[in-house]
Amino acid sequence: MAGTGSASLPFSASFCATLVFSRISREWSCKACTASPSRTQKIMENISFGSDVGGAGGASSYAALKRMDQQWQKMRRGKSVTGPVPEVVRRDAGSCTKTISEAEVYDAVVCGGTLGIFVAAVLSIKGFKCAVIEKGKLQGRSQEWNISRKELDELVKYGLLSSEGLQSVIAAEFNPNRCGFESSKEVWVEDILNLGVSPLKLLELVKDKFLETGGTLLEGTAVSKLNIFDDAAVLMLDNNQTLYSRLVIDAMGNFSPIVRQIRWGQRPDGICLVVGTCARGFENNTTSDVIYSSHPAIPVGKSNLQIFWEAFPAGSGPKDRTTYLFSYMDVSPERPSLEQLLELYWDLMPEYQNVQLINLEIMRVLFGIFPTYRSSPLQASFDRVLQVGDASGIQSPVSFGGFGSITRHLGRLAHGISESLEEDLLDKGSLALLNPYMPNLSASWLFQKAMSAQTKTVVNNNFINTLLATNFHCMQKLGDPVLRPFLQDVIQFGPLAKTLGSIILSRPDILPSIFKQVGLQAILEWIAHFTWLGIYSILSTTVTPLLLPQISKMPKKEQFVWRRRFDAWKYGSGLDYKL
Repeated sequence: MAGTGSASLPFSASFCATLVFSRISREWSCKACTASPSRTQKIMENISFGSDVGGAGGASSYAALKRMDQQWQKMRRGKSVTGPVPEVVRRDAGSCTKTISEAEVYDAVVCGGTLGIFVAAVLSIKGFKCAVIEKGKLQGRSQEWNISRKELDELVKYGLLSSEGLQSVIAAEFNPNRCGFESSKEVWVEDILNLGVSPLKLLELVKDKFLETGGTLLEGTAVSKLNIFDDAAVLMLDNNQTLYSRLVIDAMGNFSPIVRQIRWGQRPDGICLVVGTCARGFENNTTSDVIYSSHPAIPVGKSNLQIFWEAFPAGSGPKDRTTYLFSYMDVSPERPSLEQLLELYWDLMPEYQNVQLINLEIMRVLFGIFPTYRSSPLQASFDRVLQVGDASGIQSPVSFGGFGSITRHLGRLAHGISESLEEDLLDKGSLALLNPYMPNLSASWLFQKAMSAQTKTVVNNNFINTLLATNFHCMQKLGDPVLRPFLQDVIQFGPLAKTLGSIILSRPDILPSIFKQVGLQAILEWIAHFTWLGIYSILSTTVTPLLLPQISKMPKKEQFVWRRRFDAWKYGSGLDYKL
């Protein structure tokens, strides 16, 4: 999730001695930000950190936290965005006014290198002329990315890493992995999100592969304007450089200026706030928590929150551990700031991890805001411009796992983009087929809403924990074919139907509270997505094998359309996942 930086200096004993913690109760009244400086500010200003880098979690200073909180405050003011749309992309009629040679035109320019470098490297390996633009230095953060080996193996499959290179980027490996919800029986699994990958090493290797295969890397600059013509896209950079490309790939993440233009006036449908630390001083440090809840829904400031934890060993040392507190919510003025959530974190984390904060060396403070929209993935709005990764909204609204998502969809995107470039199918209608409706992604929305405490309680404070405990115990009884895909953000029709049936049979009394929590409209929308999930499963398993041998007889454009349909059915039903 979020967070980066470099190793910190340990707290001084005199500073730590001033930290006073009250005994944790089951209800909280948030005291954050009432004093100046806050506890969070004191802690963060006693940490030595390096330069901020790109991508989620690439900033770790107190100043960066305040900037992100200002951004979050604007999002939750409760008013629709007004005023003229900030125009970054403009569609111009006709051809480029400047005469350009083929040698000057890139096949694809990727804007945003942290996750975009993976797509750019695959395209470069396939022989396309590509460039990557990164506003800072293209380097990974210090904080590890969590992933399962199955997803990481995709990077070897598509030539981005050798087997030896893959092993070298794994900073930590841990088992077993826990899922638990306040006082319920815990569920333990093996090999789920159990690898800590070093983004520093990984991005360096993938960047080297990209450059070795002829790619161009432009660091320290960003796109200021993008003009789309019939024959090319013209990118004007803030260093006064101009690039020409057949296709522009927007990999600039959740806060991409191009996405901002497309979604102007829309407020996010959901938010996940994440705070945490990487700290040294944990004695019992061999297992991980995939998701854990230690409390029922509690008041934080003016809002109720259901908080969850994720924790895992860090690769920087045997006693180093990363611990996240996160919460799902809507965008309303009552929701707390990141700094308020960090204040809560300092109170709750010692009890959760059975440590004393005074005994820990805080190396990094981690934080992030992850917005998401129901209308995802985002289909192309302009000719020659395609969103990928977090910018497209392809990540799960429950896990917000951008790295895991890009590895899962890497092959699909590589084949689709390659074909669109080869056949010059770069109009927005053709590019929209690369980000199709995916019912399994849309069905995940109900889970996020069910896990988000409303600002004012309409159900029992224990409801979310009870629902999740019931869900996980039912999946565990149904076995790995049901549990493991769900834990890796893959929703499939059969396993989901079995889980729902098991929940209804084992806890029918919980159904009225589900309707109260999420509302009738959300239930009806989910039923539609669930129905399409079943339809896509049938289409992928029965229609695709029948039609696939026939498409070679079709015109090239029809072949492209049908292959994208096959991809949509397969990935939209979760059938790309195999145990």
